[in-house]
Amino acid sequence: MYKKKRNPPELREAIALSYHSEKYSAPIVKAKGKGYVAENIIEKAKENNIPIQEDQSLVQLLGNLDINETIPEELYEAVAEVFAFIYRVDQQTGKGH
Repeated sequence: MYKKKRNPPELREAIALSYHSEKYSAPIVKAKGKGYVAENIIEKAKENNIPIQEDQSLVQLLGNLDINETIPEELYEAVAEVFAFIYRVDQQTGKGH
């Protein structure tokens, strides 16, 4: 009997961003990955109490960038929303990142 294998589940993707206005003109990609690498990035964020926002469209766009690459101007608004989300979470929890 032939049994058709199921397709594997979609691999998760994760992008870690950093922004230091005194060093960079815009946020940069600090880490990125798919599958187990993405899970590791997410786990490290949780361990360090870094807020996580899910936005698959933005992840796909940022996934085209290299690590330590500055985000392009056309993504400023979308990434600003992510940093605003982190700011709100930090204010609610009394933490600063």
